[in-house]
Amino acid sequence: MLISPLRKILAAAGALAVIGFAWFALQYFPPGGSGREVLITVQPGDSMAVIAGELHHSGVIASAFAFRVDSLLEGAPLVRPGAYELAQGASFPSIRSILNGGPNVPQVDVVPGLTLREIALAIANDVGNPFASSFLADADQAATTSAYRPQGSLDGLIGPGRYLITPDETPAQLLAAMRQSFTREATTVGLTPTSTAQGLDAYQLVTAASIVEKEGYYAKNMPNVARVIYNRLARAMPLQMDSTVLYALGLDGGTVTHSMLRTRTPYNTYLNVGLTPTPICVVSPQALDAVLHPPAGSWLYFVLVKKDGTMAFSTTYAEQLAQEAIAAKAGL
Repeated sequence: MLISPLRKILAAAGALAVIGFAWFALQYFPPGGSGREVLITVQPGDSMAVIAGELHHSGVIASAFAFRVDSLLEGAPLVRPGAYELAQGASFPSIRSILNGGPNVPQVDVVPGLTLREIALAIANDVGNPFASSFLADADQAATTSAYRPQGSLDGLIGPGRYLITPDETPAQLLAAMRQSFTREATTVGLTPTSTAQGLDAYQLVTAASIVEKEGYYAKNMPNVARVIYNRLARAMPLQMDSTVLYALGLDGGTVTHSMLRTRTPYNTYLNVGLTPTPICVVSPQALDAVLHPPAGSWLYFVLVKKDGTMAFSTTYAEQLAQEAIAAKAGL
């Protein structure tokens, strides 16, 4: 009497095992072959469960559970952060091979403070000099049609962000994405090509914001740095900003020497009164907002006084010298 039920249980278990194996095999080697290519982005710290979920959401795999089981059986791929192009409906072995190989889609991180030339250098490192050269040529051409009427350069009119360079993307398309990013960023803080504020037109506001970006560095400093710039412009005082001198020399950071300060360029704000001819870097929303909405204040000077980025702002030169002494004691 016990044999028949036991046989039924064993038969059912066997049938389930066959069905389960067949289901897993269909996940492992999907029928119909691979489909269109899609992009997934792996963030630092993403677990295999998160990655499997992204693969499933993008249609690369039909079951995140099956892929996690496969990873347990065959070993999880060592996935580095970055962008990956994979085919929908790909087999598990091909997915593991791609993920183990590292990101296969170049990406360029454009952060506030970078110049157009620095962006082009990053592009060259990722996809080669011909692409980067075309990118710069397209940027020169775009500068002639921008609504902001730039002075021969798109510096400052590129939006920060992470840009993926897919195999079929052209330099012109990449540049267009960066320009669109700036437009979105500017619109968010209320800047348009027809904006005016503090006696400056829109392009001059971007120029001022780029100097604020380099000199303030931290968002907490930017509003007061903007006020210093406006106060100096109102008094027809040279801005005396080191970052502008360095920009003309193709440098970013470091000690500004007396020889550099004496170098005559349109960007030397020690020798020239007023803003620089063009922006000197990519700007952040915080820098744009700072020049659009500067606080009230009579400051004419500032200096870094703490290693956490804190700056001191002064109205008189005597106050500035006192703050510089504090900075020197702090090793800054």
